[in-house]
Amino acid sequence: MGAQGRRKRILVIEDNGALSKMLDRWLTFNGFDVRIEATGQAALSCAVDYKPDLVILDLRLPDISGYDVCHGLRQQFSPWELPIVMLTGMDRPVDQLRGFAHGADAYLIKPFDTAELLKILAILMGEPASR
Repeated sequence: MGAQGRRKRILVIEDNGALSKMLDRWLTFNGFDVRIEATGQAALSCAVDYKPDLVILDLRLPDISGYDVCHGLRQQFSPWELPIVMLTGMDRPVDQLRGFAHGADAYLIKPFDTAELLKILAILMGEPASR
């Protein structure tokens, strides 16, 4: 729970249905309110109304690049308002550097360790690491 008594909101932008469901269940189990969007454009629209506390963002989306989504989110929200975790299969160092250049706060490569993701979420949202 956040300081205001509500569950922290996480917007997951992921077009892989199986991974989206797994993240939805796992994050909900860990106390978060979760919204899933499968396209970048839908996610950019959703972020305005949903006002997430954090975004988990895949880079390979069906409509626009995750880098472009990250840039669009950074035009709407400052880093201290909205941390962005890139969660992607793109594992080259140049991909990581490009992610940070577009405004990501963290970069995790698939397959990922859920305990590591939970620690990153806690750090970026200023919450205790153990839930």
